[in-house]
Amino acid sequence: MQSAIRVFKFGGASVKDAAAVRNVASILKKYDNQNLVVILSAMGKTTNALERVHQAYVSGQKSDALKRISESKDFHQSILNDLFKKDHVVYNSISSVFSELEGELNLSPEASFDKSYDRIVSYGERIATTVLNAYLIESGFKVKHVTAGDFISTDNTYRDAYVNWEVTGARIFEAGKLWFAETGIVLTQGFIGRSEEGCPISLGREGSDFSASIFAHALNAAEVIIWKDVPGIMNADPKLIPTAIALPHISYREAVELAYYGASVIHPKTIKPLENKNIPLSVKSFINPAGQGTIIDRNGTDDKLVPSYIFKFNQVLLSILPRDFSFINEKNMSEIFTMFSRNNVKVRLMQNSAVSFSVCFDYEPAKMSVLIEDLQKRFAVRYNDSVDLVTIRHYTNASADEFTTGRKVLLEQKSRSTWQLIISKN
Repeated sequence: MQSAIRVFKFGGASVKDAAAVRNVASILKKYDNQNLVVILSAMGKTTNALERVHQAYVSGQKSDALKRISESKDFHQSILNDLFKKDHVVYNSISSVFSELEGELNLSPEASFDKSYDRIVSYGERIATTVLNAYLIESGFKVKHVTAGDFISTDNTYRDAYVNWEVTGARIFEAGKLWFAETGIVLTQGFIGRSEEGCPISLGREGSDFSASIFAHALNAAEVIIWKDVPGIMNADPKLIPTAIALPHISYREAVELAYYGASVIHPKTIKPLENKNIPLSVKSFINPAGQGTIIDRNGTDDKLVPSYIFKFNQVLLSILPRDFSFINEKNMSEIFTMFSRNNVKVRLMQNSAVSFSVCFDYEPAKMSVLIEDLQKRFAVRYNDSVDLVTIRHYTNASADEFTTGRKVLLEQKSRSTWQLIISKN
């Protein structure tokens, strides 16, 4: 296997319109005569649009689902019209994929919300790679367009799949010998794989970063570059803190910590496969490809130089109390975590006292109602919704005053390097 393979991941914003698609091609042109694997997300806000299609579908509102599919088709059609001549074969290809998507609505929804979600939402990446593949070929690139599900094998945990690394790694490695017999680009979908049942499955929201990591690990890539609309990993969301700056360099460990606490630039599962093989990861701007970006590797020297602020809105603070006179002991904790795992609810913060256990997690109405019903069979449950979670990494010289003034701090936690606050809006 050649060592000069690079893996690029382009997110939805990088292909949000025809001009953006052309820009991706111009970036790839700078790496001409190199072996590239390009991982692509759905175009623009297509994943959000398909989530609304799925919600209408599971709610039995087929006409609304069809209307939303038609809107998405119009969005992609406008991009095609700007990129291709009217008689280009890509029009038929995209029309065929949308017809297949419309056909999905004739099937009865699975009992599992997550399983039907992956079946519907995975179309976004399929459509995106079909468009980009056609444009790259039109522009003179040598491209192999492959289906991610043929290579990424997972369990049946829909919407948050666990990768079968042995099978997946072997498939990608063997295919790579053929892919790079000649220099060129391998183009595939991010975010999706195939379950043990043979169904489309996703690696988690924003999971295209993880897809890039999987392919890089299997191919022993020299580098991974994630192309974003920001100049690198920022120490805060610039929309919330205008003075936010890009971090030039952080370690794998710091990247994992930031992702774990909810920083949206890198998917949490991305880092470990790269760290295991010491594959450097860069986060660069597709708006300014020549910019420095952020480099992530094993060196942790710079990790503590700048505090980082992470905000998670629309959270739930839920407190669980025994109904009898018992304490929150190991047995109760085991039961509680089993219920959270069973309902696929991820905890962002936890704290326990003698008689209560409090957790913070994303507010998802469908999951939350089932979880509470499950918990109430054994425990008393109280909760606050519409709360915010603020996390400050390396907080030594940082203040939380601007976030807490005029608001109520419901829960606060500090460790040596991390400060977390759950704040009520009123």
